[in-house]
Amino acid sequence: MKPLITTVALTLIMTACDSQNNTNLETMETTTLSNKDKAVAVISSLETGDQSAIAHINPTNYTQHNLTVADGLEGFGEVLHHAPEGGFKANVVRAFQDGDYAITHTKYDFFGPKVGFDIFKFENDLITEHWDNFSDLATANPSGRTQTDGIVTITDLDKTEQNKALVKDFINTVLINGEFDKMPNYFDGDAYIQHNTMIADGVSGLGKALEDMAKQGITMVFTKNHIVLGEGNFVLSVSEGTFAGNPTSFYDLFRIENGKIAEHWDTIETILPEQDRKNDNGKFNF
Repeated sequence: MKPLITTVALTLIMTACDSQNNTNLETMETTTLSNKDKAVAVISSLETGDQSAIAHINPTNYTQHNLTVADGLEGFGEVLHHAPEGGFKANVVRAFQDGDYAITHTKYDFFGPKVGFDIFKFENDLITEHWDNFSDLATANPSGRTQTDGIVTITDLDKTEQNKALVKDFINTVLINGEFDKMPNYFDGDAYIQHNTMIADGVSGLGKALEDMAKQGITMVFTKNHIVLGEGNFVLSVSEGTFAGNPTSFYDLFRIENGKIAEHWDTIETILPEQDRKNDNGKFNF
């Protein structure tokens, strides 16, 4: 697999040098797919080595917000060049889109087993920016749920903006402002399916987990919400704060049902110190 991955990396670098005429041709060839389909193709190509997926990325204008990867297609190609023996694994579980953004929820073997969210921004049908957030793959949580199982079907497209507003209000009111007494406003009683690796189902499970962390002196602080993206019943929130005192990026995916938060997945990633970053594009510059 690795020789194929290396070939893909070299192709990426060569593509970055293509002429504008070739770019226009690629654009025409990729407009038949939705943005989320293109995002899935790019992620899946990490495993399959499908070089045609590269055509969905702008070859001369690609901004990278993963702080461990150098900017541009050359940085992406360098990552592929260092693929382990047998290559990467990438199984996209969920995908949705919001305007110029496409979001994927993926189970990876990417320098170790991980779960990640990827956000791609499109301009003129091509990907021009990329953000992501990863957590290590863990065993099932106290309710027997994994980090990726659960409902995947997109519904309630007519309620997208309403559902995004609900999540944004929940993040700001409860998680940032700490008004935990208002939590019942966002849930249907104790009905709440939880996929966080350390927390059981139910609003009561969330409350117990927060109480246990406080007893251990572990703090989880949300300081700013940067963006909320959604399609129908799925809404992704990107926030920053601290976890156990470390600067942290929080990606929280919610499924909304009948105007209430019904299900939750997340990734929690420590933000790399400035001196260790391979680009200066910022983790949260949307």
